[in-house]
Amino acid sequence: MQAMLKRLNRVCSELDLSREGLRKLQAKDPTFPASIKLGDSMQSPVYFDADEISAWLESKKAARQPIVNNGEA
Repeated sequence: MQAMLKRLNRVCSELDLSREGLRKLQAKDPTFPASIKLGDSMQSPVYFDADEISAWLESKKAARQPIVNNGEA
């Protein structure tokens, strides 16, 4: 069973991004899922919805351009 929420560090690891890289991605791509902060303090943990991350990644994969083979086998 997949976890419902993923911690920020796990999302960074799965996307092969640093924390700063993930922040830049969030700022650049409005379709990237919003984070969920549990608590009011600056040190409260940050999570992402696992299904939203998966759906975002699938949409990026679907939108990529197909590789043209130029007739080679």
